[in-house]
Amino acid sequence: MTSNSRVAIDVGGTFTDVVELNPATGEIRFGKVPTTPSQPTAGVLDAFGTTEAPMAEVSMFTHGTTLGLNALLTRTGARTAVIGTAGFRDVYLLGRTDRRTNYDITYKKPPSLVERYDTFEVPERSLFDGSVHRPLDEEAARTVAATIAERGYDSVAVAFLHSYANPAHESRMREILAEVAPDVVVTVSHELSREYREYERTSTAVLDAYVKPIVRRYLSRLEDELAEGGFEGRFLMTRSGGGAMTASSAREQPVSLILSGPAGGVIGATAFGELIGQPNLITIDMGGTSLDASLVIDGEPVLHQGAEFENLPINTPSLYIHTIGAGGGSIAWLDDAGALQVGPQSAGADPGPASYGRGGTQPTFTDAALAVGYMGTTAALGGRLSLDDRLAVGALEPLAEKLEMTPLGLARGMIRISTTKIMGAVRAITVEVGRDPKDFALLSFGGGGGLVAVDVAHELGIPTVIVPPGQGAFSAFGMLFADVQHDFARTAVTPLAELDTPAVAASYDEMAAEASAALAAEGFAPDKQVLTRSVDVRYAGQEHTVTVPVPGGATGVAAGLAAVVEREFTELHERQYGHVMEDPIEITTLRLRASGQVDKPTLPKLGVRESGPAEPEGHRDVYVSADQPAVPYALYTREELLAGDEIAGPAVIHEHTATTVIHAGDQLRVGAHGEMVITVQGAAS
Repeated sequence: MTSNSRVAIDVGGTFTDVVELNPATGEIRFGKVPTTPSQPTAGVLDAFGTTEAPMAEVSMFTHGTTLGLNALLTRTGARTAVIGTAGFRDVYLLGRTDRRTNYDITYKKPPSLVERYDTFEVPERSLFDGSVHRPLDEEAARTVAATIAERGYDSVAVAFLHSYANPAHESRMREILAEVAPDVVVTVSHELSREYREYERTSTAVLDAYVKPIVRRYLSRLEDELAEGGFEGRFLMTRSGGGAMTASSAREQPVSLILSGPAGGVIGATAFGELIGQPNLITIDMGGTSLDASLVIDGEPVLHQGAEFENLPINTPSLYIHTIGAGGGSIAWLDDAGALQVGPQSAGADPGPASYGRGGTQPTFTDAALAVGYMGTTAALGGRLSLDDRLAVGALEPLAEKLEMTPLGLARGMIRISTTKIMGAVRAITVEVGRDPKDFALLSFGGGGGLVAVDVAHELGIPTVIVPPGQGAFSAFGMLFADVQHDFARTAVTPLAELDTPAVAASYDEMAAEASAALAAEGFAPDKQVLTRSVDVRYAGQEHTVTVPVPGGATGVAAGLAAVVEREFTELHERQYGHVMEDPIEITTLRLRASGQVDKPTLPKLGVRESGPAEPEGHRDVYVSADQPAVPYALYTREELLAGDEIAGPAVIHEHTATTVIHAGDQLRVGAHGEMVITVQGAAS
């Protein structure tokens, strides 16, 4: 290997983004290729084909994929069986008794991943303290395993009662399945979650088993193809919790990949915010199919311990990301009342928006942005794809006629509707949880983020918009910063007043030993391992908890644990819920996050213009309204801008992977690392 290049590839619904870093020079190259849904590995290899360094000279490859998520969305995962404790066969199918939609008489629960025919039970029983009430009936276990083999299941999820406290029966069931049904892929719940709540732990195991055969096949094929190309470096996958995991770990725990698609962007936003001194950020990532909104507070991404997919719990830590169907490929349509809607249906990568010239005929957000003048036809998107404005307008015309509008009027309406939907996504993670958007800067990225960011900021009163370098491939860029992570947890429901600090310390020591062994096996020396301890705390009788850091940090558990936890919990509870109570406090779960630190890229600084201001290369007419059908917007190429350059709106700044639009009164200044910092005029109060 003669180089040390690092490559990150993010497979999206429409485009596959690639970022290449040359650590020796600090040069970062961004690119895009079309996603290939029918051949998932083909798009990844196409992305590698755009890099300067051959595979043999790549030391680290970080990859993000929506393969598992897509299998769930389309219900095309593996045929899965579930094995539970005798008497608790229906834990997964019954779920919880809460109802999410109280007043919708047409509501139906999303279809289950398994039917009752697919659920089995085995006599065994452990108690909450780990003691064995009833030994595993191995003869019955073998009978169940034989039935699963005969019925031809692809995978099986094993979730026994209280296995978080004593996993011995689950481990033995896996051994029996390996003997009797060796072709069936097995997931055991305690390896994914060592926490109480049987339904949530079972759901996590089922989701893992449902996507595991598909993810395993994909990763095995991709690893083989990479090896054929000469790749010998470290292969990492981004995970839902905001870090990365080795490809070998991903094969064993693919449930951690399900919500990992947008994680790279949030990781990158956190690192970039630290670099430019912006610790509080709202992020919006507008891709080809969806938009993802998230928060970074005090330099840390917001995590929650219980994510969901279509009301199905995933009991692993996950970044707090709100996703809506508002991407560049979102299709315009009329609802039953004849009102215009945009999304969530998407033209995706095949055929894509009409303006791509690949056979698409339905009007999309991208077609609307091209028609009004936000985007142009001269610069090829990602250096490969040229847009056709005639096809865009042609796709808009039939719907415009139905609404008795002009095609450009329809296009402007589509952009406004998309902007309103995005505002709703931002409000959901700020206003609706007691946070004021004005306290944040808006970091916008993705292929479409720069088209709408200023409008969203104006309406929500956000004073500053930041557009990072390489915005169109920023999620892939963020993957370069992802440390390898493992999450460990132990249930320990205990009144805080009765907390046994030595026992807590012993539990953390056990998790720390397990974490260090895992990281060492993945090639991380002790000085590259960081262990972070926390604990879930609540008022007695409450359902929801607050996660607070454990004093002592990486060194262990400090003395006076209860007093410090009480103080931290009280402050955090008041901040999150607006009140505190006199009720007794209890802890529920001990948590440890183990990180294997990878070398972080160092972003080069832009040069400074020696004389004069940045000059536009021309102007582009933008349709603002029927009264302003052709407003001249100054046109700039981002790659030509230098640090300190200032641009007054209205202007369009196009670049290799995306476009940014600012309006009259907005002011843009280029930062030291190439970030565009936009001051939004007259943001709504």
